[in-house]
Amino acid sequence: MKNDNDILVSVQNVSKKFSLDLKSSLKYGALDIIKSTFGIKINKELRPKEFWAVQNISFQLKRGECIGLIGHNGAGKSTLLKVLNGLYTPDKGQIVMKGKVGALIELGAGFNPILTGRENIYNNASILGFTKKDVAEKIDSIIEFSEIEKFIDMPVQNYSSGMKVRLGFAIAAHLEPDVLIIDEVLAVGDLGFILKCFSKIDNLLPNTAVIFVSHNMPMVSRICNEVILMDHGKVTYQGKDVGKGIDLYYDMFKTNEENEIVFDSGEIKLINSKILNAENKDNSYEIEWNSDFKIELEIENVSLEKAPYISFAVYDKEQRGIAEIFPENQDLNDNLKPGEKKNFTFEIKNFIFSKGLYSITATFSKTPKSDIFYKEHRIVNLSIYNTEQIWTPILINSKLLTQ
Repeated sequence: MKNDNDILVSVQNVSKKFSLDLKSSLKYGALDIIKSTFGIKINKELRPKEFWAVQNISFQLKRGECIGLIGHNGAGKSTLLKVLNGLYTPDKGQIVMKGKVGALIELGAGFNPILTGRENIYNNASILGFTKKDVAEKIDSIIEFSEIEKFIDMPVQNYSSGMKVRLGFAIAAHLEPDVLIIDEVLAVGDLGFILKCFSKIDNLLPNTAVIFVSHNMPMVSRICNEVILMDHGKVTYQGKDVGKGIDLYYDMFKTNEENEIVFDSGEIKLINSKILNAENKDNSYEIEWNSDFKIELEIENVSLEKAPYISFAVYDKEQRGIAEIFPENQDLNDNLKPGEKKNFTFEIKNFIFSKGLYSITATFSKTPKSDIFYKEHRIVNLSIYNTEQIWTPILINSKLLTQ
């Protein structure tokens, strides 16, 4: 009987180091082999041209819990997963895992390319400790879930990346491991399959401990009850407040990127843009949640006989368009003649987007939805502040009416 209080994963002060070049890596590797052969203690500290890829990571996972590992590329997430999965030996610390471990770490990892998909199902299952009889009971379900029935008897070396992900996840999930390790490989799949994967994870979670790595914060927030934010191998945040960890992750990507003109007919230009009565800090204007603000545009009409319609779009931290703004009462024809420059101010009402970073795109067009003359991304960046750490893009006002 499975005990919900079982600690399935215990990671204590785990560290892993690498060499910066091949020569020093071979040298230190040979020295370590010689020392271990003669029982000489191996130096665990950094040597010249070495660095910590993972340093002093600790956490515990019980059945039914999911921890998300987040951070930029090179933060050490995938290295940590390989240490957890036994592909790398930690230089310091201790890892204890109980039960069967299913891992989906690298695209095609664990597959023998010259064997068929069906043969690889049996191979992977045997590594996890399942018998042929166990696999025979689940193989039809695995193949059906993977949606590659027509190709299941074809060598895996001929599979596309999406097919490998489908088969890899189907095997890892259907064998119902006690610990499931998932890296960013799910990002390769199409949306329909990803949704199906998360539905399967929902079913597994009550009986499984999940370690999940992703750059997709909506995915992380959906299934994780704890996050570890990593930066250059170290933990910068660890806790149960997943929203706070996600906010801190996004804060790491504040940049001073230049505005990006994506279309310019040459007939009209945006010279300057700013938010009025707001502080510009780190290239972002600080705006309180659910407040009004004014955006001022300096525009030059180069040659248009009729002034354009001006609209805006709001983009979130991952540069996804999340809102359109079509200002009313636009009649600029008498105020913007060909060859003139003028300033125009627009009021944005009740900006209900929650705490975090956003950018605004401006579009000048003949009508609100067609015939674009000019379009520019990131004309202003916004930093919305709130007392609560809320990563979702919209925070709506509400109150309890009856009890």
